[in-house]
Amino acid sequence: MASLDSFNCERTLEVRGGTYTYFDLKEAEKNGLKNISKLPRSLKVLLENLLRHEDGNTVKKEDIQAIADWLGPKTSTHEIAYRPARVLMQDFTGVPAVVDLAAMRDAMVNLGGSAEAINPLNPVHLVIDHSVMVDYYGTPQAFKKNVKREYERNGERYDFLKWGQEAFDNFAVVPPGTGICHQVNLENLAQTVWTKTEGGKTYAFPDTLVGTDSHTTMINGLSVLGWGVGGIEAEAAMLGQPISMLIPEVVGFELKGKLVEGTTATDLVLRVVQMLREKGVVGKFVEFYGDGLDSMSLEDQATIANMAPEYGATCGFFPIDSDTLKYLEATGREESRVELVEAYAKAQGLWRDEVTPEYTDTLSLDMTTVMPSLAGPKRPQDRFDLKGANKTFAKILRDEFEKTPDGDSSVEVKGKDYSVDHGDVFIAAITSCTNTSNPSVMMAAGLVAQKANKLGLTVKPWVKTSLAPGSQVVGEYLEKSNLQKELNQLGFDVVGYGCTTCIGNSGPLAPELAEAIAEGDLVSCSVLSGNRNFEGRIGPDIKANFLASPPLVVAYALAGSMHHDFEADPLGVDKDGNDVYLKDIWPDSAEIAEVVRKIINRKMFTDRYGDLYKGDKQWQKIKVTGGETYDWQPDSTYVRNPPYFEGMTTTPDPIEDVKNANILALLGDSITTDHISPAGSIKADGPAGRYLKDHNVERAEFNSFGSRRGNHEVMMRGTFANIRIKNLMAPGTVGGVTTYVPTDEVMSIFDAAEKYKADGKDLVVFAGGLYGNGSSRDWAAKGTILLGVKAVIADSFERIHRSNLIGMGVLPLEFQDGDGWEELGLTGKETVDIAGLKDITPRSTVDVMITFPDGSKKSVTAKVRIDTENEMEYYRNGGILHYVLRNLAREAVAAE
Repeated sequence: MASLDSFNCERTLEVRGGTYTYFDLKEAEKNGLKNISKLPRSLKVLLENLLRHEDGNTVKKEDIQAIADWLGPKTSTHEIAYRPARVLMQDFTGVPAVVDLAAMRDAMVNLGGSAEAINPLNPVHLVIDHSVMVDYYGTPQAFKKNVKREYERNGERYDFLKWGQEAFDNFAVVPPGTGICHQVNLENLAQTVWTKTEGGKTYAFPDTLVGTDSHTTMINGLSVLGWGVGGIEAEAAMLGQPISMLIPEVVGFELKGKLVEGTTATDLVLRVVQMLREKGVVGKFVEFYGDGLDSMSLEDQATIANMAPEYGATCGFFPIDSDTLKYLEATGREESRVELVEAYAKAQGLWRDEVTPEYTDTLSLDMTTVMPSLAGPKRPQDRFDLKGANKTFAKILRDEFEKTPDGDSSVEVKGKDYSVDHGDVFIAAITSCTNTSNPSVMMAAGLVAQKANKLGLTVKPWVKTSLAPGSQVVGEYLEKSNLQKELNQLGFDVVGYGCTTCIGNSGPLAPELAEAIAEGDLVSCSVLSGNRNFEGRIGPDIKANFLASPPLVVAYALAGSMHHDFEADPLGVDKDGNDVYLKDIWPDSAEIAEVVRKIINRKMFTDRYGDLYKGDKQWQKIKVTGGETYDWQPDSTYVRNPPYFEGMTTTPDPIEDVKNANILALLGDSITTDHISPAGSIKADGPAGRYLKDHNVERAEFNSFGSRRGNHEVMMRGTFANIRIKNLMAPGTVGGVTTYVPTDEVMSIFDAAEKYKADGKDLVVFAGGLYGNGSSRDWAAKGTILLGVKAVIADSFERIHRSNLIGMGVLPLEFQDGDGWEELGLTGKETVDIAGLKDITPRSTVDVMITFPDGSKKSVTAKVRIDTENEMEYYRNGGILHYVLRNLAREAVAAE
């Protein structure tokens, strides 16, 4: 805690017989931090963090003053060092983080230090939730069979994670089958106000975290400040390093009125995403306020907070109020904690009241104008109304895919008595994360199924249906309400408790359907209740993906096609031959509220979370081998010692200029981290597939890129290997290919990078706007550096990926003055020089010299998107892990 207290604000708070030490914002205001009561509540959390950690070094008095000074211009260029209370991980991003920590232990020993110097200093929770695949569905045995396959596929990874749990302090693993990390965090781990005993005092302070999943922001609905970072930055936070950041702008989003009958929280969040993307909030905090919060459940707030990455914000923060307390109590938190949250929030000015904070900018939404809607076919912000959705899809089909259903495009499915066509829905998935934490939409889906069954409706035979609840609590309340039975009748059996279709773990389509799609080059569709619908993400055979509420997912499974007009077209006929429409099976809000109130109770939460880390029998059987350092297995295809620290010394080498570099890729706008480092299936004929075959892995056991993130050999071969990525250096192609300039051959990006490496050549990548948006995927940066890319030059970067690139020693540069690679007429055959890199400073500019094939040259100015001095130190060291490791090694040697 603070070794200094420049604003004399350390005080105590008595709650239920306990004494808590805290840093009182009201006292700090009296003692010189003028008007801070007017700050947005999210900035008050940052301010408290600085007051509590003031040490005269990483946090100085002027850093604290800078937050108070923010109130004038409502913006700041001041850099602060922020220390979250804890770190949350899921296993796709957690495995490589633990791999890095294990590798750092080896490197620490090589540098003369102790392996135990590498240990999390802050609490870390890793939830195994991203590894279950939908291999089995539409059967009551789906869950057990999928879990069995999960353990068969992931045994090596789970052995490794269990070693990590025993080897590292402050590191807890939540076993498979428990739920998705965001919902486990919401329902159990988060406390809203955190406590820590140190130096004989028990400190109370806002619960804060960073997570290795971009949707960590879901917890903002519980007034916990948190956001997604790359695994690299999370590892540094685990190791006690502050997160360097600029004091953000805060956009206030006013919610007014209440949702009208027939609309859901999903419809609301899709509207919010659309509005905030249009506003432009990348790198900013968004804070919600207004009388509309009176009619919203905390789960509704969490649904909106979850999708902050989709609207581009760092976080989507909600204030503490009586609903926060009710939720904490209802989900099994201790009464003493609930009382502390109330007392602390009111003492600190964090309670929602009539006072509206001052914001950088504001926008407002009257919730009575929200209508049932979807978003797609490939971006969450591309929302459209359900009314007339069939016409919208026809336009998408024509404009995006250049297809027109003309009656001749349908394809007969072999061995079946039906045909399929453009716009048919092949996947209908109620998938975890955004919506399954919300009882209102889950119960609504069950009620739609109940009414559909009663009237005799059935799901179309080509639709793959699945339900992946976000936690076991959801599974229990669906069972106890008898609505799971109704969902099962339509094929929405529980397939697992974790992230499935939304991350690309949708599992294969039936072979005859995949064959028909390929034969007709059909624009195949999915409808899912998740948050991501980027192209190539949901499944390799699916072209267009649409986000929708859980009850609407069920409706589209019944309809079977995006061409269905829910107002005019019946979903089927009842037993009396009468047409049945969507309005006939759609529940009203009173029905939903009644079943929620009747079924869900506190005991469900206390029972399900009573023994969080025990796991099932298969988890308990795992035997741990290895000690302080990991016993790397040379034949493992899942977990390998990465090469980041090979030959590393305690002093970094000088930064070298980029000279005569070749271009590896020319990419367009909105290249996502999925494009750069896919999480889904591994193509058999790609570099990663060939590697696995060479290591005697059968095609059926390839698993996914996400599951193999502990093996750098697989992941670097998968970098830029998304099946939908378009590299304009190889016109007319789709997928991870490029032109190897010396021979003019088109080949995989990995193979070309290996050839350039053998030639001793540096590489650069050019891209358009919003480069790296999407998941907080550290492998999108790790793979980039391992391919030999020294710099990425883009029109703009998304926040997390920019940070990750720096964290791995890759230089992010932004075009200036309307320049761009297309405006410059680049073809990829040019070479690139970037000079003066040893003299760069945060947000300075450099000259990028481009030499064209005819020998002519052109110099353009690019901004260095290293934003802070801390980031500058990371870059000088070749990455954040190198920086931390060198500091710890020097401390260890000095201590001896």
